[in-house]
Amino acid sequence: MNFFPFFLVNDLLSIYNLAMDKKLKYTQLMDDLKNQILSGQIKAGEKLPSENVLSSKYAVSRQTVRKALHILENEDYVYAEHGRGTFCSERMRHLHQSKNIAVITTYLSDYIFPHVIQGIDQVLTDNGYSIVLKNTKNSRTIEARILQELLEKDIDGLIIEPSKSHIFCKHMGLYHLLDQYRIPYVFIQGSYSQMSDKPHILMDDRKGGYLITKYLLDTGHRHLIGVFKSDDMQGQERHRGFVDALKEAGIPYDADKVIWFYTEDRHIHPYEKTLELASNREQDYFDGVVCYNDQTAIEVMRALKEKNLSVPEDVSVTGYDNSYLAETCMVPLTTIAHPQERLGKMAAELLLKIISQKEASVSEKQIKIEPEIIIRDSVSLKFSLAEDQICYCNHQTNTE
Repeated sequence: MNFFPFFLVNDLLSIYNLAMDKKLKYTQLMDDLKNQILSGQIKAGEKLPSENVLSSKYAVSRQTVRKALHILENEDYVYAEHGRGTFCSERMRHLHQSKNIAVITTYLSDYIFPHVIQGIDQVLTDNGYSIVLKNTKNSRTIEARILQELLEKDIDGLIIEPSKSHIFCKHMGLYHLLDQYRIPYVFIQGSYSQMSDKPHILMDDRKGGYLITKYLLDTGHRHLIGVFKSDDMQGQERHRGFVDALKEAGIPYDADKVIWFYTEDRHIHPYEKTLELASNREQDYFDGVVCYNDQTAIEVMRALKEKNLSVPEDVSVTGYDNSYLAETCMVPLTTIAHPQERLGKMAAELLLKIISQKEASVSEKQIKIEPEIIIRDSVSLKFSLAEDQICYCNHQTNTE
């Protein structure tokens, strides 16, 4: 039987005790700093005491202080800047429930947006949250600036309508920071292609574009123009639906009969291009126009009126969104219903579910809302529809 010499056993015990003592010292320091951060005593962005100060305060070596700080840095509680010191991570700002939710939309004051915001506000207020409302004016630069600003504020989550959602997002780093700081967000109306797997609530715009185009085709129209917005996801999807319906009807797609416009020229280009096409209608005939939304449809009707073309007698026109404009414009519009307030409620409910860390399936986090046609007076019936062809529509005629 082999025996360790008594002095060797003592040496091993001393080494073990010393190691344990060092471990206890750096874990004690680490836990103390962590508690100060989590309690808010040390705030996000605040500089921690220097290594010398911590070494003196806790009666440990600077090596022990460095070890504790290194672990805290790996766990993203702190970050170090060479020559400046160690700072509390910005992520810690978002660990404390603030009961604030940021809502970022492209526009605020008109069209369908107030109703969407109203739906969000109702759910959040009922659950004790306040809204921090931001408006990008559909500018990617402004969106990036707002995200940077919000990353420095106390918010529990975001509902975001992305700006120019069809264009590749160049500020992905800001969304990565939201993920890193564990700030949940839900996209509405559209989403960037790089983030199609993120929680979102969208209209099924491809199907909407298909249904409204099919309705024109089913009512006898064969020569259609499309007017679509090119820089957002909704415009691209509605155009795809337009193409689907033409293909199904065996009508060749003509790129010269599609008007594309951007955010910046949305009030000018659809009007001017429709004037141009209307001026040449005898040579290049058209009997219907599928528009990106109700606002666009009004510009199209204004141009047709200027060329003495009547809606719907000469040309039928359709909108999208069923905004207040669809009911109040010169000829009440046949359009696609937008859920507006309901979409806002759904987005807020989904975000709160994510914040509460309740389990949600992919189908619960990535929702597409079915479109529905609202029939009014802007489409002429070149021949009658069979009853089974109009089962997907709501009929609202003008009674004035």
